[in-house]
Amino acid sequence: MDFTKVKNALSARGFKVSCFESAREAADYLNAQIDGTTVGFGGSMTLKEMGLYDLLSGHNTVLSHWNVPDGVDAATLRAQAAVSDHYLLSANGIAETGEIINIDGAGNRVSSALYGHKKVWIVAGKNKLALTYDEALWRARNIAAPRNAQRLHAKTPCAVKADQCYDCKSPGRICRALTVLWGAMTGSDIEVVLINEELGY
Repeated sequence: MDFTKVKNALSARGFKVSCFESAREAADYLNAQIDGTTVGFGGSMTLKEMGLYDLLSGHNTVLSHWNVPDGVDAATLRAQAAVSDHYLLSANGIAETGEIINIDGAGNRVSSALYGHKKVWIVAGKNKLALTYDEALWRARNIAAPRNAQRLHAKTPCAVKADQCYDCKSPGRICRALTVLWGAMTGSDIEVVLINEELGY
């Protein structure tokens, strides 16, 4: 895939952009860039499939509520990750026009994308890209969110077949907030890492 158009659009909106042909190359890049620091992880199948927790844990303090050591709970790790120097997450949809969309249940991912870290890394495979903002939003709501709900065994209509958003009012609803980054936040350092492989949902 040629990332030129989306890279130019993201750059025009103030994001740094790096592009890689493979997840392995991207993981090696991140492993070289992030060293001797604290790293927060948002829940992400992309990061998991890339093996980044194990890779970065060798020389950083990595805080992930998907990797809970004995004597700690997920809520504590989310709180610690919120004040880490670096924060890694993926995106539920990225438009070729440069908007980045995320949906969240607990709020840790979307809040960390907006504020509080020295550096934010948004890591996304080519399957997260859509031609327009509307299509990226549709993707986030009707592909990413239902598949995540199904993975989490959420008691929601979308989790049954992972087919679409039903805009339910279920207590187990995981899509409780949606953010759109129209540009890099003022004073922030946000780098988008694009990978020419399908990763995550």
